[in-house]
Amino acid sequence: MGIIHIIDVAVYIITAISVFYVFVFSLSSVIRGGVKYRNATKKMRFLVLIPSYKDDNVIKDSVNSVLACDYPGDKLLTVVISDKMEDTTNEWLLDQPITLFTINPQKSSKAYALNFAIENLEDKNFDIVVILDSDNIIEKEFFNEINNAFYSGSTAVQTHRTAKNIKGDIAILDAISEEINNSIFRKGHVNMGLSSALIGSGMAFSYKWFTKNVTKLSTAGEDKELELLLLKEGVYIDYLDHVPVYDEKTRNKEVFYNQRRRWLAAQFGSLFSGIKELPGAILSGKIDYIDKLFQWTLLPRVVTLGLIFIFAVFTSLYDWRLSIKWWLSFMLLTLSFAMATPDHLVTKDSIKAIKRVPLLFVLMAFNMFRLKGVNKKFIHTIKGE
Repeated sequence: MGIIHIIDVAVYIITAISVFYVFVFSLSSVIRGGVKYRNATKKMRFLVLIPSYKDDNVIKDSVNSVLACDYPGDKLLTVVISDKMEDTTNEWLLDQPITLFTINPQKSSKAYALNFAIENLEDKNFDIVVILDSDNIIEKEFFNEINNAFYSGSTAVQTHRTAKNIKGDIAILDAISEEINNSIFRKGHVNMGLSSALIGSGMAFSYKWFTKNVTKLSTAGEDKELELLLLKEGVYIDYLDHVPVYDEKTRNKEVFYNQRRRWLAAQFGSLFSGIKELPGAILSGKIDYIDKLFQWTLLPRVVTLGLIFIFAVFTSLYDWRLSIKWWLSFMLLTLSFAMATPDHLVTKDSIKAIKRVPLLFVLMAFNMFRLKGVNKKFIHTIKGE
């Protein structure tokens, strides 16, 4: 067997595993809708944490959406952790019925902000912690729906984060990517009895569990760290597909690039951190933990798609018989993405935006080689651009 055939087989096996994984959970996501819990007979007490780093242009809308929710005021405390925001913004926040912490750490991070809030709050009487980003917008029933889930026994919940703006090719592709993630790694997983992935905001946890574990967060990928901690304990992460959290999508390809670079670094950093617990997870039958580590070994979807297309074209020119399996993989992966994409995102603009996919492939491919040290750095995603 020649070197070309060896490379062909090796890369095909690697990409085929990713394609099969994505297809199975994409198919699962369209089988049935998410679970809705019965209305709770008790209103639990919420602590809402909103870390905000230089996000003066979006934090007001986020706070207003929380304050407008249909939930008893005495059962809800909103805390904004303001890191290097303008004085005028902080003054506005002080006028709102919330708690404001202003911080100015030498090394900013979301983990630092969350820990600071938990340590410095005098009020410790809460049932549920909700983490929102400073650009998130929620609907009036948001806390009622989470309350229903926790009243029914949930310990950790991820809500449905979705785009609040779809303007420009990069923002459209970002929105589609997030919904594909929601279908595969959240709805598809939960439909098969596996834990949902977390996404960094729109997350809710038992207050008791969160306060015990928040001090263990140390990287820029705090959501991945939280996943490992939960799954290590065997805690199931639920997904509320019907509860939206609207999130700002960037139109700037440089911001998109840096954001994905941070996410990739967090993914591989968490993989290397969690791999030492794999033998124990296998022996104790922690399927969610095993699945999560396996999930983090997979190549980014756009990289997988790009590799398959490149090999399909190359083998078509070299030996068409070798290309058959590649074109079949390409069609199966494309079908998986189609199943995982909501109908409302299939528009003329989104079809036009597909022309930017090769650019995203190049950016993500470069990201794979520029991850060293990123997981320990704070890379700010500029909001409202």
